[in-house]
Amino acid sequence: MRILIALLVFSVIIIVHELGHFLLAKKAGITVTEFSLGMGPRLLSFEAGGTRYSWKLLPFGGSCMMLGEDGEDEGEGTFGSKSVWARISVIVAGPLFNFLLAFVMAVFIVGSIGYDAPVLVGVAEGTPAEAAGLQAGDRIVKMNGKKIRLWRQVENYSMFHPGEPVVFRYVRDGQTLETTVTPEIMNGSYRYGINGNVNLTRQKTNPVETLQYSVIEVGYWIDTTLSSLKLLVQGGVSLDDMSGPVGVVDAIGETYEESRSDGAFYVWLNLLNIAILLSANLGVMNLLPIPALDGGRLVFLILEAIRKRRVEPELEAKIHLTGLALLMLLMLVVMFNDVKKLFF
Repeated sequence: MRILIALLVFSVIIIVHELGHFLLAKKAGITVTEFSLGMGPRLLSFEAGGTRYSWKLLPFGGSCMMLGEDGEDEGEGTFGSKSVWARISVIVAGPLFNFLLAFVMAVFIVGSIGYDAPVLVGVAEGTPAEAAGLQAGDRIVKMNGKKIRLWRQVENYSMFHPGEPVVFRYVRDGQTLETTVTPEIMNGSYRYGINGNVNLTRQKTNPVETLQYSVIEVGYWIDTTLSSLKLLVQGGVSLDDMSGPVGVVDAIGETYEESRSDGAFYVWLNLLNIAILLSANLGVMNLLPIPALDGGRLVFLILEAIRKRRVEPELEAKIHLTGLALLMLLMLVVMFNDVKKLFF
């Protein structure tokens, strides 16, 4: 059951991503040759309106294949026959639909249980936070100039800025105050000595606030993904800290099992939380300027818009093919590591 639920979550996120490409391609008059969920050999397929719709064997990934997308063909209905801005809109639509999906799911969560306000539940004795004068009930509004709207932003700040002194701007009894806290190593990681709780500090929202905090929720996961990538590049994250499809399926399964005792409503909320993370993550990752990804294709389209002529299609196709091969290799390495972590 847990595997089926995980695959369902994956499938919805992937279908929505590919649907973005599909709808904008159709609107631009581009012929979509195949719209598929999964990779590898076809299990089921049918043709309608000139497009083959397929369900494939491997439940990871999907595609929206467009006529002439990687070739020189620029005849009627091909990808290359449309204006550069039409093609840019088609490519951007996939990640954009992922962000929209994350927003819709966030509306449901925030509208149901509110948001985790950045309010301190307590301050530990003998810690930098106590020495700096922070107290329970303080509402954090900025950390080193960065606006803070969720408790999770406070909670994760030291992970992305280890050892960095932080200027806390906070509100207490209607007054806005500031203090500087230099974290110390506690239990193997940098800590300020502040405590919070995403459930104890939740605040309900009106309809306008629900929309506002749903945008903030999606923005939080986009920012977290970008910060994690920065940490990866800087060497602050190892292979063991990364997860591929197998690791994510396992995490979704564990969340489902742990939430069952709380009832169907909380199972639904927790799965939606993971889905928001995955959808926002997929949107960001696809916009990275890496060949074969949407971001890599955007680089070539932006170059075309600037140069007023297209990069040689054969050269572009070779670059994307090389990028795809490297991405598949990376996916296999991460997948192998995921399987290893399940058993060791």
